[in-house]
Amino acid sequence: MKGLLHRNSETLVKYTFILSILFTCSHLNAQPNNGNQDSLVDVRTGFSSLFNITATGKKDKSFQFELNKSAVGFIQSYMEKQGPELIKMKTWAKPYFSLYDEILIANGIPIELKYLSVIESHLTPNLTSSAGAVGPWQLMPDEANRLGLKTTPVDERTDFKKSTQAAATILKELYAQFGDWLLVVAAYNGGAGRVSRALKKKGTNDFWQIEYDLPLETRNHVKKFIATHYVFEEDGGWTTLTANETKDKKGTSQIGNQEMGTTEVSGRFQISVIAHYLSIPAKELEILNPKFDQTVAAGKVYSLKLPKDRLEIFEARKNEILQASLQALYSIKE
Repeated sequence: MKGLLHRNSETLVKYTFILSILFTCSHLNAQPNNGNQDSLVDVRTGFSSLFNITATGKKDKSFQFELNKSAVGFIQSYMEKQGPELIKMKTWAKPYFSLYDEILIANGIPIELKYLSVIESHLTPNLTSSAGAVGPWQLMPDEANRLGLKTTPVDERTDFKKSTQAAATILKELYAQFGDWLLVVAAYNGGAGRVSRALKKKGTNDFWQIEYDLPLETRNHVKKFIATHYVFEEDGGWTTLTANETKDKKGTSQIGNQEMGTTEVSGRFQISVIAHYLSIPAKELEILNPKFDQTVAAGKVYSLKLPKDRLEIFEARKNEILQASLQALYSIKE
């Protein structure tokens, strides 16, 4: 694929592999559309899981999170069109993502929600929508004012830090209402009232059962979020699953039956931040590593226990995780 950065060759290989998986699987058992088809997207079936598909050709490296088959066609198309630019963003957006991580962690929000800002604005601070939403998080004037942001004479919605703090408050409010991150993304775009009415109409709390009761822009917004997550994280995560899918996946321990490894850790790492980055339930990681935070806070070395496949990710992103941990500590002290 043309236009991809050569210096991100490893990322490119992984991205291309994911895309090839989506392309191959989306053609398996393809069925005619039943009328519920988004523009430019073929609704395909026969692809219910990425769990057992090797991501790098290595026997022990597989996708950990299921991709709902309703999203495959759209995500394939979106990654083909937007993937190259998103991969470039991995480099130039690092300072913005570090700020986002710091604020989201301080508010108890999964750091992957930063990808919502990517699809809202492509991290463009002065972007203004036709509806009057402004900034990297595309905040409307009334919402911004409610959360203490000024819109005149200087529009604080264009400020990355202030707008992210406001967005974090909105995300917390929406999660308290819906308890499901896909519904949160839908409500952020289409409004909580619209999502609530769709849920009530169908008698469900599952996004995939109400997606065609939502506007095209809103249901595609959710799928863009999922696709962006896959590009940046090279996998899905807890925020790309519905609450029901999360409950089913967490029904059995995510790490209890896996082969474990250890690594010596020192420095002010936070177990919650490690859990975020490795897509492991924080409670399970705390049980596996009792008194981790207290031990490293005392300046001692801790033998961190992780599943071997996640241990590889930890070692690869160790500095990034430490930086996010320090930022989270700094935010708490402030």
